[in-house]
Amino acid sequence: MKTRILSVILLILGVLLFSCGTNNAEQIRSADALRTEAVSTYASSLTETLVAVPSSSPTLTLQPTLTLPAVTLTVAPSPTSNSCYDLLWLKDLTIPDGTRMKANETFTKTWLVQNNGGCAWAPGFTFVNVGGDPMRGEALVFKEPIPVGLQYKLSIQLVVPSGINGLIQSSWRMAYEPGMYFGDTLSVNILVGNPVTPTATNPP
Repeated sequence: MKTRILSVILLILGVLLFSCGTNNAEQIRSADALRTEAVSTYASSLTETLVAVPSSSPTLTLQPTLTLPAVTLTVAPSPTSNSCYDLLWLKDLTIPDGTRMKANETFTKTWLVQNNGGCAWAPGFTFVNVGGDPMRGEALVFKEPIPVGLQYKLSIQLVVPSGINGLIQSSWRMAYEPGMYFGDTLSVNILVGNPVTPTATNPP
């Protein structure tokens, strides 16, 4: 009887031990599987998170800078009223504008002028034709100085040109050097011949 009871107990213990061993093996296998899956999941997450690093850094391209050329403004000096040399026309003393004359007629034109500059007109200054018909007039060369403020009768001999009818004009100026003029321009304006004036006709 005791032997039978002992055998039953041993059998039960054997069953229990086998059962425990089987459960432990399955638990160990389950734990190993969980660890393997966790490591695989972690490695996969690392792979998804990593971003490819470029092998070379991008090159920064600078746009060219537009450089505007420097602009230099040149301001012309304004004429001054107190120039060293100046001439003021006062009036015509002979041959007023519009005087009627004949071709080839010789006459003397005289202007009353004044040296209203800051310097005397020196010997060697000239009075020359600068425009219009010179009317055979020759440049006048000063032989004596003309002081500042002096009124002076400036005269030149001219000849009426031929072959021209109507208004003839001639312009003259003072110069202290060739091409260096100063003062007012003095002019002669005469009428020559009998200009034909067109007459109005009534239509038939």
